[in-house]
Amino acid sequence: MSAQNPGFDAAEIDKLKQKIAQQKNDFVLVDTDDNNDEYKHFRFTGMYEGKEVIYDAVIYTLRLHHASEVYELAEHKAAQKFPNFKPIKFQEDENGDLRTLDNVEEEIGLYIAEMIDDIEDEELVKVQEHVDMDNGGEYGIGLDIGLNVEEVDDMVMNKFVHDFNEDNLKLDDTLYSFVSDEEEYDEN
Repeated sequence: MSAQNPGFDAAEIDKLKQKIAQQKNDFVLVDTDDNNDEYKHFRFTGMYEGKEVIYDAVIYTLRLHHASEVYELAEHKAAQKFPNFKPIKFQEDENGDLRTLDNVEEEIGLYIAEMIDDIEDEELVKVQEHVDMDNGGEYGIGLDIGLNVEEVDDMVMNKFVHDFNEDNLKLDDTLYSFVSDEEEYDEN
């Protein structure tokens, strides 16, 4: 496995360690458009089965994880109701404006929105803090991390790396359910 996976290669590990040493954080952010206040893709070094490796990780808030799970369930319900269901793909026209949805897409979109409200109201989806490890990835050891934080910032990521590498990570096993931001704004 290590011969084919550069995340196990000593030279690759040293390169990452040098990049980390040149900054104040214990990790290097992977440059991707997906990074935002609630989601980050990053890499750090640590031990795996007695050997130093690169961890290729994504970390996100439980709120974002919950929203993704709710949307997936709502889409599944829409696929059951609409025989010709296809996920809605928003496309831009030649002016860069979003293309208008056709009647079927609009009906499906409204149904999905209704299902999201119902799923949230009934708290059908609950999520908890987790760290899922994938040792069969293409680059190092993959980590999929969901934490109950408002925002994924450098402090959260540094604490995770430190606790993970010191084998001192404590995850909250409480099940959480959230409501969409839109509803929160309506209440204010």
